[in-house]
Amino acid sequence: MSNMQKEVDAYISSFKEGYFPPMELIARLTEELGELSREVQHVYGMKKKKSTEDVSTLTEETGDLLFVLICFANAQGIELTEALDTVLNKFKTRDADRWTKKGEVE
Repeated sequence: MSNMQKEVDAYISSFKEGYFPPMELIARLTEELGELSREVQHVYGMKKKKSTEDVSTLTEETGDLLFVLICFANAQGIELTEALDTVLNKFKTRDADRWTKKGEVE
């Protein structure tokens, strides 16, 4: 994740404008999540796209969402590897017995 953050930072830093303000990034993140949701609905849901709607892929929309999330993290000084490690540790301890593990007898 560190390499991804560095690569995004190098790209964004090549422009005078730099990172968008936090609220703009959150709005962009919400927009990208909506676009990913629309693709999931098209692929797996009942509501298919109209012929006038742009063709996209789950991969492309997931990438857009990840890019904006990395921009937000970079702008806020958040190390994503550390953030993920923290949340994984929380899930591993808090939810250790919440789900049935594979191979476990009930």
